[in-house]
Amino acid sequence: MSAAVTPAVRDARRSWARALCAAGGAAAAAIAWAVEAPLLGIRLTVRFGAMAPQTVVAGQVVGAAVVAGLLGWLLLAALDRRAARVRTTWTAAALLVLAVSLAVPLAAATTTSAAVGLVVLHLVVGAVVIPGLASTARRAGQ
Repeated sequence: MSAAVTPAVRDARRSWARALCAAGGAAAAAIAWAVEAPLLGIRLTVRFGAMAPQTVVAGQVVGAAVVAGLLGWLLLAALDRRAARVRTTWTAAALLVLAVSLAVPLAAATTTSAAVGLVVLHLVVGAVVIPGLASTARRAGQ
C-alpha cells in the first residue's frame, strides 16, 4: 500500500529541505572559517576604500552565509511560481551571483592569503547551497 503525498506535504518537505540548505551553508562557512583563521592562522582582513583594515570574524561569515542561503531560497521560490525550467534558470543565476561575489574578496582583501581564504569561504558556501537548493526545485507538473 502506498500513501499519496499531497501538495501541502510536498511543499512542507521542500521548505524543510531548503531551510536545511541555508543552515548547511552557514555551518560549512563556520567550519571553513574555523579551519582558516584559528587553525591555519590566516588573518582574514579587508579594507574598503580609505577605511582602516577590518578583520572578518566568525559571526560575519555565518551571517553572510545565512543571508546568501535565504536570498537563494527567495529567488528559487519566485522562480518556482513563474519559470518553466526552474532548476536550470536558478542554477545559472546562482552560479553567476557566486562568480560576481568573488570580486569582493579579490578587491578588498589586504593580503594574498586573506584573498584566498575569503574566496574559499565563498566557494564553500556555494558548494553547499547551490546544489542543495537546486535539488529542491519544483519539477514540471508539481
